[in-house]
Amino acid sequence: MSTSKFKLRESSDGQFYFTLNAGNGQVLATSERYTVRANARNGIEAVRDNAVTEPRFNRLVSQDGQYYFVLKASNGQVLVTSETYTTAAARDGGIEAVKREVGGAVVEE
Repeated sequence: MSTSKFKLRESSDGQFYFTLNAGNGQVLATSERYTVRANARNGIEAVRDNAVTEPRFNRLVSQDGQYYFVLKASNGQVLVTSETYTTAAARDGGIEAVKREVGGAVVEE
């Protein structure tokens, strides 16, 4: 069985970000950009801590009718933003996948 992963990467502008990928490789959510790698690592731990708290997930709809979610920390800071989905049910499934995958996700740098 494949393992879910946090993939920590450096962008071309020298900033750091991570994605949470399901065991099948699908990107579930992408972080904000960080100027320091250590802060991105802290962001991963914040996702682990906050994904277990249902009210931290904000269910949203874009102007073009796509569904997505953001996971926020207790201070209101956005930790990750999901990919877009064509239905609310698919978006809600994405949230459930994050909750299910985040605890066992390994960090890949």
